[in-house]
Amino acid sequence: MTDNWNMLGHEWAVDMLHQHAARDEVRHAYLFCGPPGLGRRTLALRLAQALNCTRPIAAGMPCGTCRDCKQIDAMQHPDMNVIQALDGDGLPKEGGTLKVDQVREVQRALSLKPYQAKYRVALFLRFQEANDNAANALLKTLEEAPAHAILLLTADTPEQLLPTIVSRCEILRLRPLPVGAIEADLIGRGLDEERARLLAHISGGRPGYARRLMDDSTVLEKREERLNDLQTLLPAPRVEKFSYADKLSRDKDAMRQAILVWLSYWRDVLLRVAQAETPLVNIDRNMEIEFLAGRLDLSTARRVVSDLESALEKMDRNVNSRLLAEVLLLDLPKP
Repeated sequence: MTDNWNMLGHEWAVDMLHQHAARDEVRHAYLFCGPPGLGRRTLALRLAQALNCTRPIAAGMPCGTCRDCKQIDAMQHPDMNVIQALDGDGLPKEGGTLKVDQVREVQRALSLKPYQAKYRVALFLRFQEANDNAANALLKTLEEAPAHAILLLTADTPEQLLPTIVSRCEILRLRPLPVGAIEADLIGRGLDEERARLLAHISGGRPGYARRLMDDSTVLEKREERLNDLQTLLPAPRVEKFSYADKLSRDKDAMRQAILVWLSYWRDVLLRVAQAETPLVNIDRNMEIEFLAGRLDLSTARRVVSDLESALEKMDRNVNSRLLAEVLLLDLPKP
C-alpha cells in the first residue's frame, strides 16, 4: 500500500489518521463528511485496516494484502459491522431509513471482545438517514463504547446529525479534489483525454463518482435523461409539470437522484449569472447554461439552487414527495 493508503487525494486526512494509528492515539469515534463519491467510506475502511492489519508495512501503514485487510476492504470482517439505511424489504438502500434495531444490534456486537482483530469496528454509512430513535441509541453507544470498539460514521455534513453525536466524534470534512487530479486518475485507468476531462468535470471533484461514471455508462445516460427532462420542463405548461411530478414522486430514490443532477446544473447557472471564474461541472451543457444565465438575475438563480437544496433536506424528513415535486416544478423560472 502506498504512503497515502492507496487514496486519491485527502492527504491531510490520511496523514492525521496514520499518525493516530501509528502512535496508538486512536479516537473512539470518527465522522467522515462530504458529498457521496468523495472517498468517505474508503478512508474509513483504510483506517480500519491500519488498526487491524496483521502484517503492517510500518506503524499505521496497512499492507492491504493480509486476510484482515482483504476482509475489511470487502466489508466482510468478523469484527466489523456495517450499518446503513434499508428499504422496505430490509435491503441496503440509499435514501432508506437506518433504524434503532440496527443500532441496538451493533451495541450487542461491540460489547463482545474482538474475535480475531485488535479492534471491533462499527461502520455507519450515510448516518444522516438514521431516524430519531436510531440517532439517540447511537448517542448512548458513543457514551458507553468499550475500549476495544471504534465507531466510524459517514454523512454528507455534520449539520445533519445531532450536535451531541458530532461533539463526540473526531470530524474529518473531506473536500472535492481538483478536476485535474480526477482527470489524470481516469486517464491512468485507460480513458481517453477528452472523455476523462468531461467525466472529471461532471464528477465535481469526487473520485468515486468519476470512476462510477467511467465503469457504468447507464449513470451517464440517466444524467443526460434528467437534464433533458429539465430543459423540457422549464417552458412546459402546468398540466405537464403536474404529470411529471406524479411520475417523479413514485420512486423516492430516483427523485433524489434527479434533484441532485438538477442542483449541480443550477449551481453552474448561478456561477455564470454571478460571472464567477469557477469551472463548470456540466461542461457538456455549456451553451444551455450560458443561455439561461443570460436571461435570469442573480436572485432567481440563487432561489432555484436554494429550493433544490431545501427539497433534498425535506426528503430526508419524509415530507410528502408528490407535493414536494409539484411545488419544485411549478416554481421553476420560465426564461
